[in-house]
Amino acid sequence: MITLTKEDGPADLDGVTHLSIGVSWDPTVGSSGGLIGKLRQTKGTDLDLIAIAMQGSDPVRLAGLDSLDPLGNGSLVHTGDNQTGKGAGDDETVTVEFARVPQNITSVVFVAAAYKKASSFQKARNISFKVYDASGGSVQQVADIWPSLLSNDNGCAVAKAIRVGGVWKLQVINETGKIKQGDEQALMRFAASK
Repeated sequence: MITLTKEDGPADLDGVTHLSIGVSWDPTVGSSGGLIGKLRQTKGTDLDLIAIAMQGSDPVRLAGLDSLDPLGNGSLVHTGDNQTGKGAGDDETVTVEFARVPQNITSVVFVAAAYKKASSFQKARNISFKVYDASGGSVQQVADIWPSLLSNDNGCAVAKAIRVGGVWKLQVINETGKIKQGDEQALMRFAASK
């Protein structure tokens, strides 16, 4: 089993065949009270987990939003868009099967964002990014990453899987930043900078 923290640096994923990263959050009334607050909590908020496959420093494929299997072979799969944050467990998940990732992909950057207009991290509570070793059919949590509540940013680079020779390593990033909402190019540039 591997255990991951930002301070440890990249962890060797030797023996990990399937890695999953999930994001969960709870809807909140935010600073609104009364009827407006209740409506906001009922509607929920939409955060998005996105995995960007990189070829060197260039983003070449995106898993998330409306793309569930961008490599077309099941090696990088997104569970779909949860638009409310309601329910128990992870709201959105991306799974990587390392052996099937094409050789030209050198890394995968995992980003969570309040990507769509009118969504924001401030409209969500208890945001958590969980990392799982999903090898051999069992699922073991190896990290739980929490972004700072003090940030006014709308994006968080969660982690980065990096191909080093024939093995993969995973680095916890947990850095927030601003992404222009609804702009895929801005999202890609943010991921490429990590």
